[in-house]
Amino acid sequence: MSEVDRLMRQALSDGVFPGAVLLAARGGEVRLHAAYGVARLIDRRPVTTATVFDLASLTKPLGTTLAVMRLCQDGRLVPEQPLADVLPAAAGGGKCGITIAQLLAHTSGLPDYRPYYRDLAPLTASERRPRLRQFLLDEPLLHPPGDKVLYSDLDFMLLDWVVETVAGLRLDRFLAEQVYGPLQAAPLFFVDLERPPPKAAYAATEQCPWRGRLLEGEVHDDNAHVVGGIAGHAGLFGTAAAIHVMLEELLAAYHGSPAARLFRSEVVRRFWEPVSGAGKTLGFDLPSAVDPSCGRFFPPDSVGHLGFTGTSFWIHRAEQALVILLTNRVHPSRENIAIRQFRPLIHDAVMQGLLTES
Repeated sequence: MSEVDRLMRQALSDGVFPGAVLLAARGGEVRLHAAYGVARLIDRRPVTTATVFDLASLTKPLGTTLAVMRLCQDGRLVPEQPLADVLPAAAGGGKCGITIAQLLAHTSGLPDYRPYYRDLAPLTASERRPRLRQFLLDEPLLHPPGDKVLYSDLDFMLLDWVVETVAGLRLDRFLAEQVYGPLQAAPLFFVDLERPPPKAAYAATEQCPWRGRLLEGEVHDDNAHVVGGIAGHAGLFGTAAAIHVMLEELLAAYHGSPAARLFRSEVVRRFWEPVSGAGKTLGFDLPSAVDPSCGRFFPPDSVGHLGFTGTSFWIHRAEQALVILLTNRVHPSRENIAIRQFRPLIHDAVMQGLLTES
């Protein structure tokens, strides 16, 4: 895939990102797995295929959603279940009509984002998570549940709480024990900021203005950081190879293949069923109708997601093809948004190569 290599190197030259790992697979076989650029600008440490990236909002589909899927498969949750059944404290403020499925599909009526970290940062570590959850309970809805789609971090902050309540384990521990461990999808992990970070070659992210340091091996997202690094909307770290293991499991389960080891076909199919009028499935995105980030070769039923730090994955169900792009485009500043124009170009080049190979 010489055109793919050319585009990746051009992106480095143009400053789209300092470093990246690109992985493409079809039919369960990895066709491309390559590293580019540097993980940290200050010493030009190179990216390798073992570099661990802050996955940002890929936490939503590859962390929180998988935990909810596991709980649904075990009969401990139902997508149509009211949130208040699990969290009785959420029965007020118009939230009694919100369902687990609406949180997953971003149709809850909650706002997209709130800078809670500004109010939480002055508190002690033990006070922050309970206060965040009270903020979520007190947050007014912008519109009735189910009426409109608004991509929302707050939806997945609530789902984090749901998983912890139903599973009896913190989100990171439940995923390690019930999903990543059984599938040997490693490294995929959260960095608990109350403990030393796991030893790994991390890609640096932003020179954070309010933390006053370069972020490396600690979550970039401000709201996730202030509650200790484990959150439903952000906080997951990993490699392209580990994500590939996870996505191949989902594809195998979707197609009813005996290669699926953890998830049942009917569960994956339910979560990948398009939500009417939402442009999403339960926990996953579908390609945008106009100028999709995944380019021209992923059909409308493809599933994927983007992450703020410059990460993404897309799955072509019928061709059993997938593309994983991990970058640190926010290093050293989040103001760099050149990746928006680059994503469709690289996905088109990769998919042209995948779909024409025998």
